[in-house]
Amino acid sequence: MRQPKLIDYILLTVLAFIWASAFFNIKIATYSFGPVTIAFLRVFFGAIPVLLLCYYKNIKLEAFSKDCYWFAMIGFINLVLPFFLIAYGVKSVQSNLAAILMSTTPLSSTILGHFYTKNEKFNLVKTFGILIGFSGIIFLFSDNLLIDENNFTSALLILLGSTCYVIGGVLTLKISKKKNENVTGSILIWAIIILLPLVSLIEQPWQSIPRTDSLISVIYLGIVPTGVAWLLRFRILKNNGLIFQSQVSYLIPIFGLILSYIFLKEMITPKIIVSLVAVAFGLYLVRKASISNYNKKNTLLN
Repeated sequence: MRQPKLIDYILLTVLAFIWASAFFNIKIATYSFGPVTIAFLRVFFGAIPVLLLCYYKNIKLEAFSKDCYWFAMIGFINLVLPFFLIAYGVKSVQSNLAAILMSTTPLSSTILGHFYTKNEKFNLVKTFGILIGFSGIIFLFSDNLLIDENNFTSALLILLGSTCYVIGGVLTLKISKKKNENVTGSILIWAIIILLPLVSLIEQPWQSIPRTDSLISVIYLGIVPTGVAWLLRFRILKNNGLIFQSQVSYLIPIFGLILSYIFLKEMITPKIIVSLVAVAFGLYLVRKASISNYNKKNTLLN
């Protein structure tokens, strides 16, 4: 790994922008497609750039190897479930709200890491950061202009989708020695296999003609935020490491708010701003504690 350069910060910002752009595009996709169809088309189009890269780099995919059950399980928990839950939830809530709810993934990851890893235990700063971050989410749920009895469940489903990413990340540790492109390509294949019969039986999208904007959005969701963004993430991880890459969490909800206002004219209430600041500050404290622990361990090893 190298010290971050200007190009690395630019790529990190681009990654945050791409992932943030997913939320308002999911909203547009829901105008014509159901959540199962959106999830299927995301993994289908997302697989294209990843599989092309694997072919170009001559990387062997292990989707049907002895570890196939891991790929299938991770594909279901890390792609199928969150893609479905987020698409279902965004039908009833603003996309900028979804961006903030999804930004809690690192906080949930820290909680799970305390119980399932040896190196991510709680300390005072981490605990304080988690409490502040989730206090911001609780405060957001009190905004009756955004969340009421009609979409409360939808907001909870988006939070559940965020948790699925965390659980999927823990499961991925079981196959962490494999190449990232192989893992991503294999879980995308299994996600397609799981979703194809579901979309055929449940929604049958070919029976109606979609709106042009919905079709463009769902293709974009697959190729860019699902496929290209994962490849960009690999490059950042390889060159700069996980701690640098994790800073993307601060930028996603900010870009999400801006993009949803530009393209969908979604309202930005004072409670949204307060919640965003609380979540960002909570993330900052958790990351600061993690970096401090990492540096202390390196000092002891040296």
